[in-house]
Amino acid sequence: MEKKHLHIAAGIIKDSNDEIFITQRRADSHMGGFWEFPGGKLEQGETPEQALIRELKEEVGITVTHCELLETITHEFSDRNITLYFYLVDRWKNEPFGKEGQPYRWIPQTELVADEFPPANRSIVNLLTKD
Repeated sequence: MEKKHLHIAAGIIKDSNDEIFITQRRADSHMGGFWEFPGGKLEQGETPEQALIRELKEEVGITVTHCELLETITHEFSDRNITLYFYLVDRWKNEPFGKEGQPYRWIPQTELVADEFPPANRSIVNLLTKD
């Protein structure tokens, strides 16, 4: 049986102090409990950038005014494959927060810890924290 392939857009929301906004996955979700860069699945006919803008508005209440594709990563799980589109979001309107009740925090970019993120996110965390 062919595995499901998901396409996901994620926003690395970075402020002028080099702090990054992260949210925690719900305990009952796939990879629950891990921290992540907010975002979500592309809907039919959406580009990754359109999905990012929609998801960040729904999930953390911001309106993206500038973003740039940083990296695209494909990751294989036993039950699914995912392609992640990581965007650096450096300008937006409103203050991000956990609109769906999820825990969130700002963390200095240099203090991101790869092991606190799902395996598919670790290479991007390592990219963000290297000198």
